[in-house]
Amino acid sequence: MRIAIIGTGYVGLVSGVCLAEFGHDVVCIDKVADKIEKLKVGQVPIFEPGLDTLIDSNVKAGRLSFSTDLSGPVAEADVVFIAVGTPSRKSDGHADLQYVYAAAQEVARAVKGFTVIVTKSTVPVGTGDEIERLVAKANPDADVAVVSNPEFLREGAAIEDFMKPDRVVIGMNDDRAQAQMEAIYAPLDPAKHPIVITARRTAELIKYAANSFLALKLAYINEIADLCEYVGANIQDVSRGMGLDTRIGRKFLNAGPGYGGSCFPKDTLALVKTAQDHSAPIRLIETIVGINETRKRAMARKVEQAVGGELRDKRIGILGLTFKPDTDDIRESPALSIVQALLDKGAVLKAYDPEGMPAAREIMPDIGYCDTVEDVADDADALVIITEWKHFRDLDFADLKTRMAAPVLVDFRNIYDRKQVADAGFYYDSVGRAD
Repeated sequence: MRIAIIGTGYVGLVSGVCLAEFGHDVVCIDKVADKIEKLKVGQVPIFEPGLDTLIDSNVKAGRLSFSTDLSGPVAEADVVFIAVGTPSRKSDGHADLQYVYAAAQEVARAVKGFTVIVTKSTVPVGTGDEIERLVAKANPDADVAVVSNPEFLREGAAIEDFMKPDRVVIGMNDDRAQAQMEAIYAPLDPAKHPIVITARRTAELIKYAANSFLALKLAYINEIADLCEYVGANIQDVSRGMGLDTRIGRKFLNAGPGYGGSCFPKDTLALVKTAQDHSAPIRLIETIVGINETRKRAMARKVEQAVGGELRDKRIGILGLTFKPDTDDIRESPALSIVQALLDKGAVLKAYDPEGMPAAREIMPDIGYCDTVEDVADDADALVIITEWKHFRDLDFADLKTRMAAPVLVDFRNIYDRKQVADAGFYYDSVGRAD
């Protein structure tokens, strides 16, 4: 299949590379010339394990290329994927679809012959209908079918998620598109990777419903963790006891400082707004949006208590800035809110993250950035683990104790055992564990 991908952000680039790996002829298109030029010489703009290797092999095989020109590749394509950003609108919290609609209009003017236009971007219910209208207006002669094919990629494991998905969701109102979409995913074994074919609006809603449910699990277990601290229970044992119930499952039951990233915050908010607009409010999701925002800043109080109840002029070392490990993405990371809350309380901060510091410097200029964990620990009154990078799972506590002004560790990811850290001479605090 000849495929054009509009947008080389996280979703577009990973999708394009993986589709090329499936054997399709893929052109990834972006208006940012500098990004395209870098991709052409093998410089990957995002951190995703294994992505650079796949790009190199598929470019050499002639299946993958990059371009700033939309008209040529779209005219030759059988299928065009729109994979541009849909951030939350600052004015009202709805998904901002201006980039999706602009891309759709450009595609409409460039298509030749029957073409399937696929929204890979996360879009609210009814977006496909509006794309159809815009395409018809921009090019009344265009012969297209508009399809919803939402992504379910986890940053840090996106390649595996695309190549070995739990499911592929395809929503369409035009049966002519089914053959093309099935051909795209033909390399997948349907017994292991089911393909769910449904109406377009249903597919659009599946994405939001799935992400919001996962966010719900995280918010729930975080509130149970708070209760554990008051009643003397251990949240990790509670999570394990719950997760062994196959009706519940083990995933997304790890307590922490709140969810973040490019998906959950904006998708939960978009679902809330969509439901409100249709007079069918989803009160559970409305609640967890508030719970999550409150929780992130509340974590600063745990640090404050750990250093004796006063943060002013205390030197705090931050370990981890990205919203999760194995990514350079700091969007909506709990670290942003925690850092700001600590600064508001007068703390002096240093931080280290293996991949997230270039992005963090742009939006958090008021903290110091270090090259190693040891540099962060020097003269610190406390260390705070916010992101569970592998680098932080084997800390040398004997060395850190000699460097720090006070041996205090606040572990928001429950990486360590309290006794292990206490035996090393540290005061230790974590999330939802009284033992």
